[in-house]
Amino acid sequence: MIDRRYFIIGGMATAMGSAAFGAPPAGGFASRRIGVVVRGAGPDVILVHGLDSSRAVWNGTVAAISGYRWHLVQIGGFGGMAAGANASGPIVAPIAAEIARYAQWAGLDRPAVIGHSMGGTIALTQAIDQPQSLGRLMVVDMLPAPAALLGLDSATGGLFASLAMSLGGGDAGMIRSLTRTLGGGEDSDDRVTANALRELAGLDLGPRLPRIATPLTVVYAEPP
Repeated sequence: MIDRRYFIIGGMATAMGSAAFGAPPAGGFASRRIGVVVRGAGPDVILVHGLDSSRAVWNGTVAAISGYRWHLVQIGGFGGMAAGANASGPIVAPIAAEIARYAQWAGLDRPAVIGHSMGGTIALTQAIDQPQSLGRLMVVDMLPAPAALLGLDSATGGLFASLAMSLGGGDAGMIRSLTRTLGGGEDSDDRVTANALRELAGLDLGPRLPRIATPLTVVYAEPP
């Protein structure tokens, strides 16, 4: 039986193989949506976490794979970071655009981008809308239409999410309990969780996938 952790690590190494690198500028990246911590040295790889999570989810990956310069994105409203501009309105496209802006600011030459779950949705959106900002792409455990996880399409998924928010008293409600059960949700802003969930539930990137020209690796799990 293949150890899935090492399969993912091996796939990451393959996906990142051609990433280029150079020296980022001095000073911090100013953003009201994301923060970025840089670790290691080598070809550049941007890591994007999922819903109600934090960049700490990548600590094991960073520790296991040397020889790369990791850019760990923290999305505002999660992981103890202030919500900033993420407190209201869309999340996915603005974060994708901000990551592309970070790559340009840091002088990254078409870096590899890896996104988990919601981070995968953000990474796909970046590849569709800002293809010049990344050279390779990996998505882990995500669907182009997240509502399919509940057996719904994007139209009914959006309605379901809105209903769940209402029943939860206007905050993340039921989803907050679920994410905390799964090991996430701590130090997250309920407004950002609710907005992101509602947006993801009504999103379907399927029709836009043919626009992706970036080399793409998809990692997913199947029941035994």
